Amino acid sequence: MRLILVAMAALIATPALTLLLVIAKLLRIPDRAGSVYDDIPRWWAKILLWVAAVDVRASGTEFTTAESPRIFVGNHVSWFDVLAAAAVLPRGKYVAKAELFRVPVFGQAIRWIGMIEIERENRKAAFESIERAAAKIRAGNPVVMFAEGTRGEEYALRPFKKGPFVLAITAGVPIVPMVIYGTIERMRRGRWTIRPGTIEVTFLEPIPTTGYTYDDRGELVELVRSRMAAVLRERYGVEGELAASS
Repeated sequence: MRLILVAMAALIATPALTLLLVIAKLLRIPDRAGSVYDDIPRWWAKILLWVAAVDVRASGTEFTTAESPRIFVGNHVSWFDVLAAAAVLPRGKYVAKAELFRVPVFGQAIRWIGMIEIERENRKAAFESIERAAAKIRAGNPVVMFAEGTRGEEYALRPFKKGPFVLAITAGVPIVPMVIYGTIERMRRGRWTIRPGTIEVTFLEPIPTTGYTYDDRGELVELVRSRMAAVLRERYGVEGELAASS
């Protein structure tokens, strides 16, 4: 029943906020910190979370300064990870696969709110899209990425993709590890049941990428993963060997 309510809320909120986005574009409102382009994803997330009866609590928010370009790297176990991050971040653009930008209307809308397109079909296109994304980040756009790629079924960290770390090195911006806990209990992968409750989002101290090169990306991956794993272990009792990065 709650899933139906959330779906209905999405069907109402999405076109209404898209219309607001169109108006902002027609009025040529610039996409900058604190603008409506930051508000729309946050409003959308908060509406759906409210209907789902899910509360989000964040700590370490001093590391989420809107004016400073950086990459937030989080774990990923549920669709609610995206909603939780969007609800608490003052500014954050998401990286999405290129196929989503080809969807009529939706693709244009996510492009307008600053989402970043990444090609994953071939190596050359992927590197070109990383360069474009890096330029956008350097222009002042914090970015959110889920380093495990697809959703997992448990909180123990799975192998991290190196893309977010190559992007951070290329852009020359710090990485802010982001640990999300409580989303499995709200909606587990493969299930269609939503349960009310609390999600906790913990932002860790930024890790500078100054001095790292493309060849050092594996070292950076392991540093970020180890810090996230420590939070999961010490705060939530999540144990398990960390697999080698992919």
